[in-house]
Amino acid sequence: MGTKYQLLITSMSYDTNEREIDLSQVNQPMTIVLSSSGFHLQEVEVIGRARQDYTSEYSFSATKIAIANRELPQAVGSVTKELIKDRGTFRLADAVKNVSGVIPSSFYNQYAIRGISQNEEGQIVNGLRTRQFYFLQPLTSHIERVEVIKGPASVTFASTDPGGSINMVTKKPLSEERKEVSLSAGSFRTVRGTLDFTGPLNSSKTLLYRLNAAYQQAGSFRDYVNNNSVLVNPSITYLPNSKTSINTELIFSSMHGNLDRGQPIFGAVAGETDLNSTPTSLNLGAPTDFFISDELIWAINLSHRFSDKINFNTVYMKQTWIEDLQEHRTTNAFARNIEGEQVGSLVGMQFVAREQHWNIDNLNAYFNFDFDLGDTKNKLLVGYDLHSWQKLKGGGQNAARGFLLNDGSVVGSFDPSKAENYQTVTVNGEVLPKPNVSYFNLEAPSSALPVITDYTFNSRVAIPAALTTSSAVYIQEYFKWGKLSALLSLRNEWFEDITNHDSENELSFTNTVLLPRVGLTYEVSPSVNVYATYLEGMQPQSNTVTLMPSTGAYFWTSESASRFKPLVGDLKEIGVKAEFFDGLILLNSAVYEINQENILMNANLPDFPDSLVQRGADRSRGFEMDVTGFVMPNWQVSMSYSFIDAEIVSDANAELIGTRKENTPKHSANIWSRYNFEETTSLNGLGLGFGLQAQGSRVPWFTRDFEIPAFAVLDAAVYFAPPASNMQLALNVNNLADKTYWLGAQNYTRLFPGAPRNFMLTATYKF
Repeated sequence: MGTKYQLLITSMSYDTNEREIDLSQVNQPMTIVLSSSGFHLQEVEVIGRARQDYTSEYSFSATKIAIANRELPQAVGSVTKELIKDRGTFRLADAVKNVSGVIPSSFYNQYAIRGISQNEEGQIVNGLRTRQFYFLQPLTSHIERVEVIKGPASVTFASTDPGGSINMVTKKPLSEERKEVSLSAGSFRTVRGTLDFTGPLNSSKTLLYRLNAAYQQAGSFRDYVNNNSVLVNPSITYLPNSKTSINTELIFSSMHGNLDRGQPIFGAVAGETDLNSTPTSLNLGAPTDFFISDELIWAINLSHRFSDKINFNTVYMKQTWIEDLQEHRTTNAFARNIEGEQVGSLVGMQFVAREQHWNIDNLNAYFNFDFDLGDTKNKLLVGYDLHSWQKLKGGGQNAARGFLLNDGSVVGSFDPSKAENYQTVTVNGEVLPKPNVSYFNLEAPSSALPVITDYTFNSRVAIPAALTTSSAVYIQEYFKWGKLSALLSLRNEWFEDITNHDSENELSFTNTVLLPRVGLTYEVSPSVNVYATYLEGMQPQSNTVTLMPSTGAYFWTSESASRFKPLVGDLKEIGVKAEFFDGLILLNSAVYEINQENILMNANLPDFPDSLVQRGADRSRGFEMDVTGFVMPNWQVSMSYSFIDAEIVSDANAELIGTRKENTPKHSANIWSRYNFEETTSLNGLGLGFGLQAQGSRVPWFTRDFEIPAFAVLDAAVYFAPPASNMQLALNVNNLADKTYWLGAQNYTRLFPGAPRNFMLTATYKF
């Protein structure tokens, strides 16, 4: 047995210290001095995290107070920038799949969390709600860590999804100078570059900066799809004295690409569906389609400690967004011939052009009071939140769809009983009503450029201006008494949706709710905590209609969905949070039940296509486990497993009661591991990575006629850092076995296949 060992020391408040110890040469006590990381469980996050591992031990956003995750009576999954980097991840979906119970649903920025499909079209950035992140996934190069706060987090974040909330924490300045530049190239014509510079701007280190930037030009394995992006994220922290800290940052994100609606397959008889009937590269869009999304976020945080017992925190964030869209997309139906019979090789099409302009404001202000009461230590929080989302005047959507009549006019649907009134076209020997936009032929897809001027635009909509505001007052008490701690919260929320804002036919709808949270944590031992929690959440229905395409019409009209009862949910959860091997391995596990009621869906009435019904209730029960840390000082792991039993418990359609919830596998797992060969070996500088993503079968969102099959995908990586150098080369290979699989599906015309085998080569230099 050798005498040389690697000693690793980690702490929240200090930089990680790693060194080699030769026991044969140690003959007296050792002195190890740790350098401060600049992080001391701040009340708000204004100074960056200096650690370099897969483990995150804290979350400010979940409670707005400085407590470690192991004392928080709620499951929080985290993906750190180190894990994001090692996996070669550039977009959000590839990061959050590492967290138990989080299932990417499509090419969009959509997920099912703990069996509950995501409703919101936004994400949370630094604890504040954004909008617009629905179709294009956010980049991750400027992200410190991604947090998934499980269950309805409305008590903290206002209107949020019942399954969980995704919070992206941006990189903040460090008090030590660090610079890093990366260049990458790989499959699908992908070329990208990133930089991350940080450090002090003055000798007293009271003024710190950080600059993150990224650029990408990329294609896709999908036809006619591009993913070109620019991101610039400067941040400044000012620490004028020991009581005050200020951070401000700007995030500019410009994504120019395509809105990829998925792979169509041939029309099929239920139970005989062949997902391989068309290539996974097949895209219904046209070569001239585009989707431009330009976003700007500015935020400022202020934290001031009036005394050792009283602290004030406030943050303001503004977001602006501009959308410019042009796309060919399916009507979600196969063609019908002149007799009204389905033709499964032809898909109905439409053309849509849209522009939108949004403005979003967030204000969050609260006081923290620390005090002792008898034998208890207390943290009392009192605060106010305001979230405002405005669709500005000037937005609109033009569409070409429907069928041509003999007189040259266009109607929205085909009536076989009046077939003699329609123009006709013959395709593959079938006589069909002539569409405004040509059918997509699955047997012989055309790559010809469309002539848009040939279309008759028969649907012109001025997107009505709208203003939604959500304001709340809340109180939270956290106390610790010996080995027992409790987290008690109460939030009163006022929501207003004003459609046709600032016009003569303005309409206003309001929702009000009181939301509680009760959580208990008990320290079984210094390394094991058990907890139990109950909390409730609420979403006004104007925040949920984008979940279902057939309810989305309310998004464009003055008939606000907020006139329906809000979607409400609750969480009951018990769990264990433990540390092993002196904190090198962290385990979080939980058993839970989530209920949600008043789900808004299309009523499926042919004569009233936009009519809605509130489905009733869903229930999701499950078990999940996340493990992160060091098996050895040179071997890191991140593992997760989830079992989800989600079903429909109440529905207008009695046949659906007791059936599986859409878009949710019962079993899912994710593993990533990185091993670095030791300096004493001939393979010094070499590292290996290995990953596994596995999911069970799923039911699509909008049909139960087929299942999305289970899959398991292997990923791998090789890292090389020449000894005594500041450079690392990394080769990431995803889908190593080149397996054909699907991330999810909506119906026969919208399947979302996973990428075939692909690689990315990255060179990173630190200085």
